[in-house]
Amino acid sequence: MFSKDLINIFTSFKTPFYYYDLDLLRTTIVSLKKEADKYGFVVHYAVKANANDKILKIINENGLGADCVSGNEISKSVEMGFSTKDIVFAGVGKTDEEINLALKNDIFCFNCESLQELQVINHLANKMGKIAYVALRINPNVDAKTHYYITTGLEENKFGINQWELEEVLINLNTLTNIKLTGLHFHIGSQITDLEVFKGLCIRVNEIHKWFNEHKINTSHINVGGGYGVNYEDPEKNNIPDFKSFFKIFNDLLEHKPNQKIHFELGRTIVAHCGTLISKVLYIKKGINTSFAILDAGMTELIRPALYQSYHKIQNLSSNGKLKRYDVVGPICESSDTFGKSVLLPETKRGDIVVIRSTGAYGEVMSSGYNLRSKVKAVYSDEI
Repeated sequence: MFSKDLINIFTSFKTPFYYYDLDLLRTTIVSLKKEADKYGFVVHYAVKANANDKILKIINENGLGADCVSGNEISKSVEMGFSTKDIVFAGVGKTDEEINLALKNDIFCFNCESLQELQVINHLANKMGKIAYVALRINPNVDAKTHYYITTGLEENKFGINQWELEEVLINLNTLTNIKLTGLHFHIGSQITDLEVFKGLCIRVNEIHKWFNEHKINTSHINVGGGYGVNYEDPEKNNIPDFKSFFKIFNDLLEHKPNQKIHFELGRTIVAHCGTLISKVLYIKKGINTSFAILDAGMTELIRPALYQSYHKIQNLSSNGKLKRYDVVGPICESSDTFGKSVLLPETKRGDIVVIRSTGAYGEVMSSGYNLRSKVKAVYSDEI
């Protein structure tokens, strides 16, 4: 992936920075669209994965909608050219200000997570003289078989309306005159690599959808969320996810009426592999059982390993030396500021270029100024 010329260019930039391969991003979106369009599926990009302006513009230009979880994400999506009719607003804690913003923009749909939220949206829509289009986010109680921090579809999680609450919700919906129910929404978690999980989701959605049909409640769309994971271990081999198998599962197993549209909210699978965190080695420090490769990038640039114990492939682009094991760490004053333990790298020295792969999702967007660190910058493949 990284030519000698590109590595030389990396050495000329002040590190750390994010490098985005925009050709790979475009190729990924083309693959996704090809498979989704076979079935007439509608895909919204999960803005929370990466809200970089240039990334968002490319995604919008390729015809995807936007899945937003804050008012600022809605504003950013509109600024980047997304049609408000392609924006969905999710999130368990929408503020009045954010709801009003979404109402003013006449977005496609609110994904609602509680009866109280429905009541608040109805009240605010009434004050504005508008009808709010909503989908009920229902907790299907499906185990995503992923890290428990990013599991969202179990009854113990904070997200969604539990099935035993549905009767009360439907009774109250009849009194909410500024609410129009248009969809059912489900999302069970993130970084799901076992496709059998999505088969289980389809079965549960079919059961819940049947319950709504029995209550003579019809909706114009079913939103099955996102969560499809990527291969962090071998990004070279699998840099474009298997969208064919993913979408085929929902086409084959999800039962819906001919006039119902199926919506998705994918983020990580679109942007993860196109992003790489580029850093330099500051010091090599000898330890008791290992050596530490201390980088100028830290958890302020990429928090996922500290937050989720997540794996990212780490490579030294400057060395062809004998392989040795290193704990690859950052400069932040936290012991959790570690990218990988006992990582096998060519013999590494001060000044080497070390890259952390597949960081296009939940990398730059989660960066922080902790320790008063400077904001990480971005470099794009079409500008160098």
